[in-house]
Amino acid sequence: MPQFIVTWLMTALALVVTAYIVPGITLTGFNAALIAAIILGLVNAVVRPLLILLTLPITIVTLGLFLLVINALSIQLVAALTSGFTVDGLLWAIIGSLVLSFVSSILDSLIGKNPDPT
Repeated sequence: MPQFIVTWLMTALALVVTAYIVPGITLTGFNAALIAAIILGLVNAVVRPLLILLTLPITIVTLGLFLLVINALSIQLVAALTSGFTVDGLLWAIIGSLVLSFVSSILDSLIGKNPDPT
């Protein structure tokens, strides 16, 4: 359970940093980031795999670059479902997904996440 809370807080912090860096993404506060982090986790667990499966042919043709669009659509879906979290368009969502991935990987390396808690 503590690992879940740490992951949730790190995702929320990564969203705050991303909103600070990317001008087309806005968050009204850390509470909105916490809610967006939960919804992002649910979207990444349920919706994103379905999108990847349904768009597999175009992903193969584009050599995986279409995954950027899927990530951006996931972020836009989270913004649509979360009050206080807005994304101004698909381009900002693509840039935001790249920045979010980069910031998340930096935060994960800083706290030294252990993939096997046993």
